[in-house]
Amino acid sequence: MTYLEVVYRYRTTPTEKDMRAVDAIREVYGVQRIQFNEKERTIRVLFDASRLKEDVIASLLRLAGMDIEGWLALA
Repeated sequence: MTYLEVVYRYRTTPTEKDMRAVDAIREVYGVQRIQFNEKERTIRVLFDASRLKEDVIASLLRLAGMDIEGWLALA
């Protein structure tokens, strides 16, 4: 397994419905962890890069209702 972590900035505060949909993403095989940082308005996703790609993670978040911008570089 090769783990990759990606961080996205979101524009609008997620609704309760959005949060439930994001929680369901945790059930996708290969997604290890999802963390929100409300202060920085970011969502961090740790996933198995041998099973999923970054664009799939972004699509899952958008389908869940998240208004995400592009990913942020991690230092």
